[in-house]
Amino acid sequence: MNYILFDGTVREALFPFTLTRPVADIRVGILTIREKWEKYLNTTTTTITEDYLEEKYPMVEMDENILLNSSFIPNKEIVALVKGLKENEAIFYNEDVVAFFTKDSQEDVDFSNYKHIEYNGGVLRIENTWDIFSKNAEALQADFDFITEGRESEPISDTNRVINPENIFLEEGAKVEFAILNATDGPIYVGKDAEIWEGSIIRGALALCEHATVKLGAKIYGATTVGPYSKIGGEVNNSVIFGYSSKGHDGFLGNSVLGEWCNLGADTNNSNLKNNYAKVKLWNYASESFEQTGLQFCGLMMGDHSKTAINTMFNTGTVIGVNTNVYVPGFPRNFVPSFSWGGANGFTSYATKKAFDVAKVVMARRGIEFTEIDANILSRVFELTAKWRKY
Repeated sequence: MNYILFDGTVREALFPFTLTRPVADIRVGILTIREKWEKYLNTTTTTITEDYLEEKYPMVEMDENILLNSSFIPNKEIVALVKGLKENEAIFYNEDVVAFFTKDSQEDVDFSNYKHIEYNGGVLRIENTWDIFSKNAEALQADFDFITEGRESEPISDTNRVINPENIFLEEGAKVEFAILNATDGPIYVGKDAEIWEGSIIRGALALCEHATVKLGAKIYGATTVGPYSKIGGEVNNSVIFGYSSKGHDGFLGNSVLGEWCNLGADTNNSNLKNNYAKVKLWNYASESFEQTGLQFCGLMMGDHSKTAINTMFNTGTVIGVNTNVYVPGFPRNFVPSFSWGGANGFTSYATKKAFDVAKVVMARRGIEFTEIDANILSRVFELTAKWRKY
């Protein structure tokens, strides 16, 4: 059977993160949504997404295809229904399609001709940017239970102070010494060749993915995910970092999401609570306005390749686009478009050539090539977001 993940209707609600990737490649919990589906189904998947992303995230269509809505995170009940699908059957959750079986081109689907299978069980779905951190605890626990089932953790060094060791899992090559690990409120997962340096205080849940690092004396708490090859230090609360990003120094990051290839300068801080304790609004790309999240705690949403200078400060509920540099004193505004350069005193447009030159150097340091495909995607992002750069 051929499985294809599609973006569905939530893609624009997940900007800036889906400007550079399909919905399926958002990380929440330990794994990306794609990785979750592939582990449950024990197969690879392809993607239906925007035209400019297709070269990096191609679709393979065969005679028999099951299409999966990427905004839904799989569980055992949903996967059992998916595996049981027959031609012209579709699984629905309320009014939304979760998956369907087709032999026709995906462009020709008419659900009025399908047998509807209603799913009424528990569901975890990513529909807004803030869902990535606000639902991270649930996603992380589910991933932890799934990928550690029937397995034994590598030994935890006796140099550490540990509470609830049965809720801690170290993969091969993980290094943790002279740290405090409290897994009472959530699991602690340390991926392959990941490392927690001395003096760190970890209060779960935490997912430290492969080759990621927690630096000296860090304080991490509240369902935090640190993606592959990322580095964190200082104080981090209930945040998700997709991968290859660095918050390596002191400073606070809370109730926030960082994409890939981001870098926060030393003593960068974000507010995650308004002074009047009001619910937080975030920039909505679709409506081009600030809209209510319903959350009292909501911090920074930062797209891929964006960076800050030392001592940068962000207000509650700030959205930073792709390839943006914030570097002058004071609080920048709560929405900074992609390819912007500046800060509280004003912004200018960040030329793609300069941005690409930086990306080549940054990615090469991790042994990854900045390809023409990457340049084409970011060039398209530059065009798509031009209307918000009014300077």
